[in-house]
Amino acid sequence: MSLKTKLILFISICIQLPTVLSAQSKKQSVTITSPDKKLVVQIQQTSTNSIEYSFVADNHLLIKQSKLGLQSTNNIHWNKVSNSSVKSVWKPIWGKRKNVPDYYNQTIIDLTSYKIIVRVYNDGMAFRYEGLTAEKELTEFNFADNYPAWYYNGEHHNIGPEKLHEANDVREPVMVVKAAENSYIAVHEANLESGEPLLLQPHKGTSLFSVPSKNAKAWRVVMYGRAPGELTDSHLIELLNPDPAKGTDFSWVKPGIAVWDWRIDGAVVDGFKYEMSLKSWKRMVDLASANKMKSLVLDANWYGEEFNKESDPLKGGKVQQVHEIIAYGKQKNVGVWLYLNDVGGKNYPLEKTLKQYGDWGAAGVKYGFMQGTPEEKNLHTQLITKICAENHLMVDFHDGPVHPYGQMRTWPNAVTREFCQAQLDARRVFEPKTFVTSVFINMVAGPIDMNNGTFDMEQKGRVDNPMPVPATITAEAARTLITFSGATIIPDIPENYNKYPELLKFISAQQQPWQESKTISGEIGEYIVMARQAADGNWLIAAATNEDGRSLRIPLTVLGKDKYKATIMQDGKDADFRINKVSHETISKEVTGNDFIDVKLAPGGGACILLQKKK
Repeated sequence: MSLKTKLILFISICIQLPTVLSAQSKKQSVTITSPDKKLVVQIQQTSTNSIEYSFVADNHLLIKQSKLGLQSTNNIHWNKVSNSSVKSVWKPIWGKRKNVPDYYNQTIIDLTSYKIIVRVYNDGMAFRYEGLTAEKELTEFNFADNYPAWYYNGEHHNIGPEKLHEANDVREPVMVVKAAENSYIAVHEANLESGEPLLLQPHKGTSLFSVPSKNAKAWRVVMYGRAPGELTDSHLIELLNPDPAKGTDFSWVKPGIAVWDWRIDGAVVDGFKYEMSLKSWKRMVDLASANKMKSLVLDANWYGEEFNKESDPLKGGKVQQVHEIIAYGKQKNVGVWLYLNDVGGKNYPLEKTLKQYGDWGAAGVKYGFMQGTPEEKNLHTQLITKICAENHLMVDFHDGPVHPYGQMRTWPNAVTREFCQAQLDARRVFEPKTFVTSVFINMVAGPIDMNNGTFDMEQKGRVDNPMPVPATITAEAARTLITFSGATIIPDIPENYNKYPELLKFISAQQQPWQESKTISGEIGEYIVMARQAADGNWLIAAATNEDGRSLRIPLTVLGKDKYKATIMQDGKDADFRINKVSHETISKEVTGNDFIDVKLAPGGGACILLQKKK
């Protein structure tokens, strides 16, 4: 080779070298693992304007290469990648347990226009974008196979099981995917500060879902569990929300059982007709006080017809009776919640109204029928929650609320919402299978208000919805424990509860805040067995099934080595939610953590176990 040829070749290489190096620099990647090393997230730049991630759990690829990022006119450059780890404990005011481990590994990818923050926990991963507001995000969830999935479905039975390829319309989270017998995924969001709540757009015929939501400032969350109950038990959504503002006092938040006036309306017993008025309210307060229940919820129309713009939430209707029942409740150590419809909330000064309720001494506000776009509803929900907190009011959102996304960490007064089909609501009833589906789907998002616990199984004479309850009486009691809520609102009259003292004792023993919670077993749409440890240290276990009867063996490993008296309430041999709802039996025995309890559940049935530590 001549000297001239060598010189030309050298110059050519020098010209091409920056291009080669530039192309190589674009294809950067980073791997983040969970603290226990069992979950792996890999993020890589695949082209000038594309970043993708994959998710592996227990050595199985569950989400294959899926897009990350925001739509931007700038080319993507990785300026810096920083890594950190956190190992702490969150001690909530109330929740599923008193101590919540907060362990994760974090990577921040500093791009030209914005940052991608990724956290990997032992039970899932989450990512968010910061530094750029873009109408369109590129986020995808491209599942590794055509798995079955379930979805939230408003005040109706959940969608699913549906194969991913068959989804043909936008789906709402929570989305739960069964990848294998011991592998479950949930997709949701956390800490939605602004923008549109999460939606999931399927690409029909594929396992790919994209995010059409606009301008969202939130965490995108992929949860992982080896059983569906591990998703239900997780606090991951809450952990992705900030703590309350420094110096804020939420010690006044008192979670627990609440009685309710809406469903009692029209019930007649011993010549007394229940109405939504002072005489009936006092009877409900007496029931609550006698059984250490926290509060009474007054529902719609106490200040006038709820959808009438002339109904003044400060002056109208039964305001004087409200003053009297709040005072009566204080004597009995029972708080009183007040209903507020969106019409009254928006046609009268909201801050003045909520401040007045706080000054009256109310314990909380049940807010109903909020109107607006999902984005507007989220911002209004945030505002109401904040004002309620300032006035020491707990809050429960009903009638198509914005989905929970961990607000209870920042705002412990956000104790529940009707993110489900509530029991006996809207002149329809849910089926037994609905309960054992929604507790594995909807309840992953956070606390839900389902209004279980009816003991009059026929509901004859009731004003709102005189329809038979789709359960056995033991299942109704069991559902009050299984459903996670900071306000477990039960809907029946005192006489019906007092008729079944052992089941009433099971409900009244649900003293929050919970010290621990564990889903012992269950399958989506089939059955569930839930254990919770009450504030006094006693344990309660509840089981519920779908339309199929079944026998269950319940291990008592949660008890440890101590001895307990077990009171077991289960369906009778002839019980059936269609023809014999109230048949049940009660037995007692001594148990330890080495024992099992065998129970038989009737179709649509349940079982309740109260475990009191022996002294």
